[in-house]
Amino acid sequence: MAKGILGTKIGMTQIFNEAGELIPVTVVSCEPNVVLQKKTIENDGYEAIQLGFKDKRVKLANKPELGHFAKSNSNPKRYLREVSGKELYNFEVGQEIRVNIFAEGETIDVTGTSKGKGFQGSIKRHNQSRGPMGHGSHYHRAPGSMGSIDPNHVRKGKNLPGHMGVDTVTIQNLEIVKVDLDRNLLLIKGSIPGPKKGLVFVKRGIKAEAIQPLNPADFVTEVKVETEAQEAQE
Repeated sequence: MAKGILGTKIGMTQIFNEAGELIPVTVVSCEPNVVLQKKTIENDGYEAIQLGFKDKRVKLANKPELGHFAKSNSNPKRYLREVSGKELYNFEVGQEIRVNIFAEGETIDVTGTSKGKGFQGSIKRHNQSRGPMGHGSHYHRAPGSMGSIDPNHVRKGKNLPGHMGVDTVTIQNLEIVKVDLDRNLLLIKGSIPGPKKGLVFVKRGIKAEAIQPLNPADFVTEVKVETEAQEAQE
């Protein structure tokens, strides 16, 4: 895994590019992710950073959690995620990771939790075929034989009706159409898994080009310049 950022799915819309083509996009809100911890080979056996996303009330965090967040001088976070790799390892504890780590046209992968469908039959859940719909058939949407050779139990892995959805799904090779640093938004071409307001993880495409370590100073400088400009306008 390489560089990535946590965000929430807002919904879908459409925009026009410079050539006048209509592009369907999914809007993802990525508030600044705070680096809460750095994993090292000496202490943990591997290199990674821990990201925190979305503030939560202090009373919802226990004392160990408050001590953990205090090390980065940040508010308690609702979601935590580790990101391994060298691209973000130069960031130090307490620094923020924002949407400008990505660029327009970059290839990404998006991981989210699919929508829940409730209890569904085997036809919808497993794409099975139905039986004849004639009145004398008596077999229309049943799951099928449980096993004629060994009927004493249902074999493990049998496609049967049950709960559908709420699975971890990753969509690969998506394209970033626009990066809005002022509003902390990413516009991603196409659809991504999950419902509105659902948590998603946007990361560099695993099939993209070679990894290049990022310099945190490049992103911190951009944030400071924008902050000063906004204060001047106010």
